[in-house]
Amino acid sequence: MSVFKVFRIAASGLTAERLRMDTIASNLANANTTRTPEGGPYRRQVPVFAPILDQAMQRGAAPRSSFSGGGVQVVGVISDPTPPRRVYDPQHPDADADGYVDMPNVNVVTEMVDLITATRAYEANIVALNSAKSMAMRALEIGR
Repeated sequence: MSVFKVFRIAASGLTAERLRMDTIASNLANANTTRTPEGGPYRRQVPVFAPILDQAMQRGAAPRSSFSGGGVQVVGVISDPTPPRRVYDPQHPDADADGYVDMPNVNVVTEMVDLITATRAYEANIVALNSAKSMAMRALEIGR
């Protein structure tokens, strides 16, 4: 496997995890937003990732090695279909006739766990990138 391919794979992982952390930050910032331009409460956003396969694997050719991955790509960001939480607060301006308010489907604990996971994955990609860089530098030193 080429060093440049390792760099591309790690960079795609860094980009994906950064988007994941940005999405989590947006979810946390809107954890109490009960009114959006679309109407109703804020809906939790979730990024969707897919693997990038080697072109040889996509054409159906025999693999050169057992590894066929090329990194990860962001397919999109979707809204979580979980229904909003209903909270009794008759004084809230967005309360319905029964005094209930539809709150966002954002669970702060879940978001924090996802943030820690995304941070660890980001760090792992940095370690892989630095290891590949170190190996490339050592390989260049052999030629001296």
